[in-house]
Amino acid sequence: MYHFIVNPDAGNRKSIKALEVVAKVFKEYGETYVIHKTEKMGGARHAAEALTKKSLEEGGEAVKLVVFGGDGTLHEVLNGIVDPSRCLLGLIPSGTGNDFAASAGIPEDAEAAAKIILVNAPKQTDYLEVGGVRCMNVGGLGIDVDVLVRYNKKKKKGKINYLLCLIQSLFVYKGTEIEVEIDGEKLSHKALIAAACNGKQFGGGIQICPTAEIDNGKISSIVVDKMGFFKMLVMFARLMKGNILKDEHTQHRVCDRIKVTSDKPFPVQLDGEIYENIDFTVSVLEGLKMYRP
Repeated sequence: MYHFIVNPDAGNRKSIKALEVVAKVFKEYGETYVIHKTEKMGGARHAAEALTKKSLEEGGEAVKLVVFGGDGTLHEVLNGIVDPSRCLLGLIPSGTGNDFAASAGIPEDAEAAAKIILVNAPKQTDYLEVGGVRCMNVGGLGIDVDVLVRYNKKKKKGKINYLLCLIQSLFVYKGTEIEVEIDGEKLSHKALIAAACNGKQFGGGIQICPTAEIDNGKISSIVVDKMGFFKMLVMFARLMKGNILKDEHTQHRVCDRIKVTSDKPFPVQLDGEIYENIDFTVSVLEGLKMYRP
């Protein structure tokens, strides 16, 4: 039995269309499922919590969850799961950005994504924990949060509007004074962005860390220092081409733990969701099994 957790509003209701396709494929394979549609923000988290709690109490087989939505819905589900080691997680990418799906090699074609769940064995997949909150893809602070604040105010979502917000932020963002501790080594930065990456990209395809891996038991740390405007334009061009790691202002480390502190409080984003006053201490966790190529 599979449990479909569906965010009807994801990707301008793209998840509803995907549900029709996936339901047909599952029936063709003779697999049974139950549909759980979320009614409001937090609904996906509550559904995942209830389903996995019941499975844990009954002591049966690991519960099979299939998420219909994007990074935000996946983030909710991940944080609702009572025990990730008792869950088999599938994903039907149907949100606006679907960034983690790209890192996991899961296609946006609903039929192809469904067949991966039905045919492939689930694989060990890392996730991050940031101040007690789970993060599937990328957690960060700096200009990416500034971009999200602008983007969330827009009525129309999509990659083009996200890119426009990023360009606006490049003109006005002043940087954040932080201390970054990576595996015990401390360095001070005036950062344009500091990110802990499990996945390779965010913002609907922006390659913040093309070398990141979702199953190596490590965190990819990215810190980009604030620079002059014209140098920032060069950096931006490299970012859009997936060459940010080659920029002289970028520090990249593969590590086990990251801690970021500052004299002033700062908001952070985890899988595109903004959190205030959270301890930005990041570790990588294993134990989650996910259906992917």
